[in-house]
Amino acid sequence: MEIIRYPKKSDWELLLQRPHLDRGNLNELVQNILNDVRARRDTAVKEYELQFDHARLDDLTVRPEEFAEAETLVADDLKQAIRTAKANIEKFHRAQLHDLPCVETSPGVTCWQKSLPIEKVGLYIPGGTAPLFSTVLMLAVPAKIAGCREIVLCTPPNAEGKVNPCVLFAARTAGVDKVFKAGGVQAIGAMAYGTESIPKVYKIFGPGNQYVMAAKQLVSLHDAAIDMPAGPSEVAVIADDSANPEFVASDMLSQAEHGKDSQSMVFTDSEAFAMQVAEAAKRQCENSPRKDFIAHSLGHSKLFVLHNLQEALDMCNAYAPEHLIISCRGYRELGQQVTNAGSVFLGYYTPESAGDYASGTNHTLPTSGYAHAYSGVNMDSYLKKTTFQEITPDGLRNLGPVIEIMAENESLDAHKNAVSIRLSAKNAN
Repeated sequence: MEIIRYPKKSDWELLLQRPHLDRGNLNELVQNILNDVRARRDTAVKEYELQFDHARLDDLTVRPEEFAEAETLVADDLKQAIRTAKANIEKFHRAQLHDLPCVETSPGVTCWQKSLPIEKVGLYIPGGTAPLFSTVLMLAVPAKIAGCREIVLCTPPNAEGKVNPCVLFAARTAGVDKVFKAGGVQAIGAMAYGTESIPKVYKIFGPGNQYVMAAKQLVSLHDAAIDMPAGPSEVAVIADDSANPEFVASDMLSQAEHGKDSQSMVFTDSEAFAMQVAEAAKRQCENSPRKDFIAHSLGHSKLFVLHNLQEALDMCNAYAPEHLIISCRGYRELGQQVTNAGSVFLGYYTPESAGDYASGTNHTLPTSGYAHAYSGVNMDSYLKKTTFQEITPDGLRNLGPVIEIMAENESLDAHKNAVSIRLSAKNAN
């Protein structure tokens, strides 16, 4: 893991680059699978499940008895942990609901806004190296609060054709009943186009590998909206010598274990502290059961030593991390100056893991620098903002001439006439 001392601002862009994936013919490969799913529907999905997940499936739907079996296979302490996390996530997300009040913008002209749920949403839960049942809660709980009429969940089965019981228990706890055995590109295609078994949805949520991300971006061009573009998981830590280097190292590893393409960055004003963190990270990596993933990830992770914490924050804002941990003196004041981050964790005892599981905030966040422009998943992700307005006859008489002049000067005569004809009819009365 590289320690970079006092980099010039002109070098920041190069130094802050994410690991580059060799996409090669990725989009072409993904598009071919999507086209096949669109054409052959369930048959294609089942064939790809056999090819990629080694599961021979007669039925893509998770049956009621499979939910019941999952209930018996999840330990009681984990069930309670899932219920507690669900309650916290629900409390935080429900607090985000609000509609704008009616506003009289001018006499007789009233406007307001109403939140309407997206009727059909699709949730993708990866399989891979870990069963992300926490992501089920993060995606399904706000969908239920929003009032989405149909919530579809796709997740890859194991080679025996079974879905991880923790995923099924979390789905049932969050109120999702329609779960399907489909992973990867074929799952995204099935939700975007619809098959005999899997309903078509209007918006697709959830993380995944580079193939899943490419599939989401491709279907978003014409067929279904998506939550956000995304890439490998990442964390940044701003810390000074008042922080515990073991804590900071553990935060780095908590992201590094997601996969070999994850990235952890530390910004500090203390060279001695940077060296302590590097040593602690190396030691903790050796003791981790996922050290192969972590060691590879730490290979493209970096520790930056800056002249002061303000410079550290400026460089971190340029990076725009998915997760940002601030562990230093005056962390609250520094946190007020954050402009680009998916989710911020303040203080010495606020690990990123809390947001991943149970504090209540959402862990589906923009990566790859998209935090410059994107938010993480929140209640607005599941809602459409529809505006309403009502104009009285007096209101149109007051505002109508303004509309007529503007329409006339844009050479849109029919727009003008839609007002004029009403004004004439009113005057005729």
